[in-house]
Amino acid sequence: MICAKMRRTGVYRVTITPDAVKAMEVEKGKSLKNLLFITLASIGVALVLSAPAVRAQQRTIEIHAHRFEFVPAEITVKKGETVTLDLISDDVTHSLFIEALGINTTIARGHPAQVQITPQNTGDFGGRCGHFCGSGHGKMTFVLHVTE
Repeated sequence: MICAKMRRTGVYRVTITPDAVKAMEVEKGKSLKNLLFITLASIGVALVLSAPAVRAQQRTIEIHAHRFEFVPAEITVKKGETVTLDLISDDVTHSLFIEALGINTTIARGHPAQVQITPQNTGDFGGRCGHFCGSGHGKMTFVLHVTE
């Protein structure tokens, strides 16, 4: 039997029982080829199983919008890093508008929104609330810093 288990550290342990090796030994001359096949198959299983763990490491940043600010009002990400922004309105309808990155997402109370970004350029990208939300609407700004 070939068995792959994920440890608490996130590393997979592949176990090949002696029965699995014996089952593959049809002829003595093929045993090395079969052992190589089992090893490569085990590595393939481990790679396939580890793929979700890699995706799980993607960063998510929660941003709250309320009259008249974003919290946090500034975030920093790395160039080429894929980040998911979880946008939550704590009161009325807002939007996160960052023109330079093509982002304009409405955030309605009770209906969180998600935006996935992968910035390709470094710099400071200013944003604001793009949906009129009251007298302090013009003060509702946001900055996305993109570093190397």
